[in-house]
Amino acid sequence: MSRIVSKKLRDSARGQSCTLRLPGCGFDDGTVVLAHLPCGQKGMGMKGPDQIACFACDHCHSVLDGRRKGEITEGDMLRALAETQLIWLRDGLLTVKGVAA
Repeated sequence: MSRIVSKKLRDSARGQSCTLRLPGCGFDDGTVVLAHLPCGQKGMGMKGPDQIACFACDHCHSVLDGRRKGEITEGDMLRALAETQLIWLRDGLLTVKGVAA
């Protein structure tokens, strides 16, 4: 399967609140971007697919990427991914074949 890169998904983070919400989170401080989660397809200079990502403020994104000290669990990432994907489903950016909108 090819890696999904979507300007619409990336742009959808604009104006959103952080779904990662780690200690020190800026929540809706205007710094929220689409942050790619580690999923085996990520490495130095290589991002994972856009659908495996969450909305993250600068603080939480820095913790996720290791630029800032802080604790993050797989549960934090899974919750943030689920919340982000539910927003995409609600907004029609992510669809499930056979499910009525």
